[in-house]
Amino acid sequence: MSTPPHSDWIAQHEAACQRALAGGGKAGIATLEQLAGKSGREILEGMMAGTLPYPPMNDTMNMTLLETGDGYALFQGIPLPQHYNPAGTVHGGWFATLLDSALGCAVQSTLAPARSYTTVELSTHIVRPASYRTGPLRASARVIHDGRRLLTAEARVEDESGRLYAHATAICMPLDMPPV
Repeated sequence: MSTPPHSDWIAQHEAACQRALAGGGKAGIATLEQLAGKSGREILEGMMAGTLPYPPMNDTMNMTLLETGDGYALFQGIPLPQHYNPAGTVHGGWFATLLDSALGCAVQSTLAPARSYTTVELSTHIVRPASYRTGPLRASARVIHDGRRLLTAEARVEDESGRLYAHATAICMPLDMPPV
């Protein structure tokens, strides 16, 4: 019997979800008290470990944060039929959400404690349609400019064979978090 297509990526996605759940993680919104004193990267690592809640949208969009580093984030999403547009392919909003999540987390990974960000501009380019048959897709993002007033990042969505489905850039503005 041959290995089913997408088995490695699906196994990694399931392992990431199980790791967060085993750490007590669940969908929700972290409180300011939970975030106090943590850098952006520590917050992301807490979500991945399950010590902080992960965004509820991840369940809706069937995506998860797999990796983070300094100025880097990797998300995986598996498009499902509920993510379709009327043409019978994955809706552009699904791609935009996957890309925006990776871009935002790449930016967040660079932030000091008591700092947050907001996306100012998101430019998304979908170059190939996808369906649930496509299997898992990954959005990898890197910060390309880490300025005091604006940060920029770029991301790509690819399948396991490296085929490009979409790419995007984002401009984000760092913000001070409200005091606890």
